[in-house]
Amino acid sequence: MTPIRIYKQDEHGNEVLHYDGVVVSRTETEICVRAVFQYGTADMGYMTMERGDIFTEWFYTDRWYNIFRIENGKTGALRGWYCNITRPAVINAAEIRADDLALDVIITPDGTTHLLDEDEFEALAIPDEDRQAARDAVAHLYAQIAQRRPPFDEITSA
Repeated sequence: MTPIRIYKQDEHGNEVLHYDGVVVSRTETEICVRAVFQYGTADMGYMTMERGDIFTEWFYTDRWYNIFRIENGKTGALRGWYCNITRPAVINAAEIRADDLALDVIITPDGTTHLLDEDEFEALAIPDEDRQAARDAVAHLYAQIAQRRPPFDEITSA
């Protein structure tokens, strides 16, 4: 598998963090990578991520979000999905860059959905067009979740 570096950037394009993954698949507008969570325990309130968890991540050049499918690194059990509302990703052979716009959508395996960081999003100094695109991205994700479109086809109940 081909290695790739993923950069999470703030709304101004400044690097917040980076990590390495491997390319699973790629099309003209989408890339799927797999990465291992390298940080300590992160309790999101509705989901906990731990060092060693496996992330399957989808980034898009034509969508204002990315999707992370998270599984327990020890048992393989699905923890859920974590979606970042971002500007469309910039992808090349060596790296992926995405500007995070604060909003996050967490989906548990049973389909319970949580929208996080709305206050932080409202405080961002971004153009109105970006703000509307971010809200539209949340609506698009909610529709995908309701319709159980991949990767949300693993949701266990309504």
